[in-house]
Amino acid sequence: MRTKLNILLAATALALTSPLAARADDAHHKPGTGSAAADMTSAEVRKVDLEAGKITLRHAPIKNLDMPAMTMVFVVRDKNLLAGLQLGDKVRFSAVDDGGKYTVTAIERAN
Repeated sequence: MRTKLNILLAATALALTSPLAARADDAHHKPGTGSAAADMTSAEVRKVDLEAGKITLRHAPIKNLDMPAMTMVFVVRDKNLLAGLQLGDKVRFSAVDDGGKYTVTAIERAN
């Protein structure tokens, strides 16, 4: 019985310290899931369409979407995120792939 317990404890310790466990834990720190501001992407506002709930951003690479730098249109989950944003504003934002629609989940003016 003691041997089985020792084997179980050793296997559990190995699983918790493996690279796969570390990667699984990282999945909980992506934009839109309460991650730190460090996960946000820098961008410049190119257009704001408050009525349609869309924003065009010229952005740096978006790590969580494995997307290179480019200019593109995003939808927003909450149109209030667009309030006060104007052409040329420097921002930091988080986005997700929401069923094929790239969606801004958070946005703030950059310092």
